[in-house]
Amino acid sequence: MSRTLRVRQSQTVVPFGVGAVFDIQGESFVATGIGDWPTRGRQPVPSPRLASRLGVTGFYAAPATANDRFDTPDAPGAPYIRFPSWLFCGACRRMTRRRIAEEKRGQPPGCPSCSPARTLTPMRFVQICAAGHLGDVDWWFWAHSRRGAAERRQCGEREKLRFLVSERASGLEALSVACTAKGCGASRGLLDILGTHGMRCSGRNPWQRSAEAVECVRPVQVVQRTAGNLYYPVVHSALDIPETDGPAPVDDALAAKVREHDLWVSLCKVAGAGRAETLREMIQEDTGADDALLDDLLTEETGTAPSGPAAPETPAARLDLSREEWAAFTAPVPLVTRDFALRESTLGLSGETAEPWAGLRRAFGQVVLVDRLREVRALSGFTRVSPDATLVPADTARRLKWLPAVEVFGEGIFLTLGRRELGAWEADQRVRRHVSSMRADLDRSFQKDRLVTLTGPDLAPRFVLLHTLAHLLIRQMSFESGYTTASLRERIYARPEQDQYGILVYTAAGDAEGTLGGLVRQGEPPRLAETLLRMTEAAAWCSADPLCAEHTGQGFGNLNRAACHACALLPETSCETGNALLDRALVVGGGHVPGYLESVVAAARAAAADALEEM
Repeated sequence: MSRTLRVRQSQTVVPFGVGAVFDIQGESFVATGIGDWPTRGRQPVPSPRLASRLGVTGFYAAPATANDRFDTPDAPGAPYIRFPSWLFCGACRRMTRRRIAEEKRGQPPGCPSCSPARTLTPMRFVQICAAGHLGDVDWWFWAHSRRGAAERRQCGEREKLRFLVSERASGLEALSVACTAKGCGASRGLLDILGTHGMRCSGRNPWQRSAEAVECVRPVQVVQRTAGNLYYPVVHSALDIPETDGPAPVDDALAAKVREHDLWVSLCKVAGAGRAETLREMIQEDTGADDALLDDLLTEETGTAPSGPAAPETPAARLDLSREEWAAFTAPVPLVTRDFALRESTLGLSGETAEPWAGLRRAFGQVVLVDRLREVRALSGFTRVSPDATLVPADTARRLKWLPAVEVFGEGIFLTLGRRELGAWEADQRVRRHVSSMRADLDRSFQKDRLVTLTGPDLAPRFVLLHTLAHLLIRQMSFESGYTTASLRERIYARPEQDQYGILVYTAAGDAEGTLGGLVRQGEPPRLAETLLRMTEAAAWCSADPLCAEHTGQGFGNLNRAACHACALLPETSCETGNALLDRALVVGGGHVPGYLESVVAAARAAAADALEEM
């Protein structure tokens, strides 16, 4: 029976981007590099600021396939190939190595031994290395690994294997791989399959050709194909902020016409060679494109300008994306464009003298409601084994100068702290000593290089404070806005050298119409003030206290203090830092460190006690 397996376009960046392994309907696939993407059908995703930051010429979304309605054949989309290639039959237990040439469109692999109607199941284990390579486990070697080299050489059948299950045991102890070659009978159980076993790395990923393999001496680890350390995507994002100056707009219709020309792929392959000029003239004659447009498109596609090598990376490519975003959110006159609409708001506490509302008014400053925003998320590559391992670029052939990306639209709430109150709190020596220990842990952490791009060169108390506030606010918003915590995201603006002291909590979706406005409504007065007060009261207590409140280091690299899954952590898709650099004590106080909102907590408790006495 023919079937069509689909992946949403937004999933081609995260979680099923280049190098990711995913299961669907009992089958397993891996996403190939962007060098294998079809040229036609790619959709440009404009984001000049992010492109400059990453030193690339632009971004493209994966080609969208056509609908199956009326038997219309699908256009080619982002390619995925079957992985692992070793499969087994659940009935006869025979193992089969499936090659790309054997694939049949719309049909799952059937057992060649007992019945083609029996769908084969992918093996559960694969091998990875810290250089970012991924491959099948050498199951023949595993079955014969208990024997000497001379005995192994006597078995010449490398694909006569069976994946057996014993009824006398359970778990991995019950599983084994056996060789069924005549006169061999070698086998080995899978109880100790996980880890390193002296296997050699293939030096490539499954979609790469044999000629692209490199000599790799990194130790190979056998892991489950759904293991968490199999794939760490490196994703960058930027908001679409209105720009006053920029390059001349490109005629998208004409550019699409050039890319769809029959000779465009040939021109890209021979760019810079003698034939290129002839192909250029033929494309220009058919499309009407000028030299400037062709030069721009060729540079974008191949990464090399027609007149010479690609321009070196400029200092602008290393600009801090938060600088312009902060300026846009704090502008005296809110900016409004088609994809970026702001309006000022307040907590609704002006003139309030009763506590804890007066303390809340002093603690927070500007409130900006973001009715519409556009965010571009780009995948630059991935790592395996650990986040700080060797980065594998999205284009494993390293020929292209663009990256895969998606654009999402949504809404959010931008909130700043009181500038005077923050300065006084941050100057307290107890606060500075407390954060200095976190800074020392950060300096020793394998995540330092990644986190420094967010915190700035020196970890400031305001970053940990604002980051923790964002987490607490998202958790509270999930109870009141109708969005789950995984649907909300944060952006932290906490660089002292740029005088930043705010957060953006937002949600975004792939639909061009964005979201429905529920989050912005929660930011209107008096809802936001009530939410902030409830957030503060909830943060003062954790079900893991006193262990959580008194912790001197938890999480990856001991980068968190009073922050655990019960009080402050979020899904990793919601957090910029991967749930690192959090401390609830800096918000509500605890131990020997004063909390920024400690007085608000005390006033709220006193007000609640007075209300009980009056009852």
